[in-house]
Amino acid sequence: MSIRRALAPSVVAILAIALSACSGSTSTPAPPGSAAPPPSAGSGESAVPAGGSTPATIVDFAFQPASITVRAGTTVTWTNTGGAPHTATADDGSFDSGSLSGGSTFSQPFTKAGTYAYHCAIHSSMKGTVVVQP
Repeated sequence: MSIRRALAPSVVAILAIALSACSGSTSTPAPPGSAAPPPSAGSGESAVPAGGSTPATIVDFAFQPASITVRAGTTVTWTNTGGAPHTATADDGSFDSGSLSGGSTFSQPFTKAGTYAYHCAIHSSMKGTVVVQP
């Protein structure tokens, strides 16, 4: 048996895993006994129910989702999944994560309704929004 023929099943399996990881889905299942969040309003947006913690990620050089809608009383937790350092810094100065190295997290509670624009202080092209509903 040739090496190509022997390796073909492994290559196919690796490609299938890689493609499924790149599917773009960032949804997480709702905890048992709770309602699932409403579908996102559009590309790069996420809406979630009140309370608890809502995840956001920093992937490469982008916040995902770019816009999150939460109810007042929700904490948003950013996780830097890449190797480059980033920040989650409010445009109005109301919060600042400081530099987050790969694997680091930052949590910010949102208690008042409003729209909170934020950016990465290290990479100015990275922008996001947290919309807090009453």
